Amino acid sequence: MQGDTLKIKAISGHAGTVAGEGVSRDYDVCKLIDTTTCIGCKACEVACLEWNGYEFRETTFDNTYQTMPDTAWNYWNLIRFNERPNEDGTISWLMRKDQCMHCADPGCLMACPADGAIVQYANGIVDFNQEHCIGCQYCVTGCPFDIPKFNPVTKKVHKCTLCSDRVGVGLEPACIKSCPTGCLHFGSKDDMKILAEKRVNQLHEHSSHKNAGVYDPQGVGGTHVMYILHDKDKAADYGGLPQDPHIPLLVQIWKGPMKWIGGLGIIAGIFGMATHFLRFGAKGSGENEVSAEGSAK
Repeated sequence: MQGDTLKIKAISGHAGTVAGEGVSRDYDVCKLIDTTTCIGCKACEVACLEWNGYEFRETTFDNTYQTMPDTAWNYWNLIRFNERPNEDGTISWLMRKDQCMHCADPGCLMACPADGAIVQYANGIVDFNQEHCIGCQYCVTGCPFDIPKFNPVTKKVHKCTLCSDRVGVGLEPACIKSCPTGCLHFGSKDDMKILAEKRVNQLHEHSSHKNAGVYDPQGVGGTHVMYILHDKDKAADYGGLPQDPHIPLLVQIWKGPMKWIGGLGIIAGIFGMATHFLRFGAKGSGENEVSAEGSAK
C-alpha cells in the first residue's frame, strides 16, 4: 500500500479519529468499464500483473477463453467470458473486467477487526495494508463481490488497490493505460457518471441494447468502479455480478447491534460487581477465615 499522499477517510478496527481529517480536497475518483466495447484482449490483466510485481501464473482451460476460473491473491484482475442465449436463438458473448469495486460503504472494512489493515481514502479507494493484516479472513465474509483472496503461505489477504500508488501521484491505474479500445476510463466520479449516461443514451438510440444501463449499486453506497451493461437488469449474466449487493446481514448485526449489546453487557457486569462490593464488601477466601479463627483461639 502506497498512500502517503492520499487522505485517509476510514480505518478498519480503529475507534479513534483519522489523522489529517479535513485538510485535503481530494475528489472522488472512479473507474468506468464499458462492457459493450470490451474485446477480451486481456491487456489490462497483464498490465496489472506487471505493475504490481506478480508473475503471469499458470492458466486453466475450461472450455472458455477466460484465463482462469477466478481471481487469486496474486491475480487481482480477470476478464470474465460469459455466453448468454438470446430469444432469437443467437448467443451474446459478454465480457466483464472483474476486480475490487471499491465500495463507498465497504463490507470488508466493516468486518475487519485489525487496526489499520484496511483503509478507505477520501477519494474512494479502499486499500489493504498487509503489514497489519492478521489473516482472519473476516474481510472475505464482509465482501458481497467475493473479491479479497487469502495467501495460504503468508497468511495475508490481497485485492486490487485501484493503483493507489499511481493515483496518489496523479497517474491513472495501470489497466487504464493498457486498454486499446477505450473500454476503460478514469476520472472523477461525477465525470464518469456523465460519460456513462452519454454512452447509455447512445446505445439506446443507435443499437439493439434498449435496456442498457449503468451499474453503480446503491446497496453498498455506490461503487468507485462502475459498469456500462448491455442489459442493466441482468447483471448476473456477467459472471455472477450481483444485481443488488449488500453487506451480509451477519456482518451488519455483528458490527452493529451486537457490538453495542456487548458493550452494554460489559458495563452492566462492572456495575453489578461494584454494587456487590459496596453492599457486601470484599469476600475473603475460606483458608484465610480458618486461619483467622485459629489465631483468635
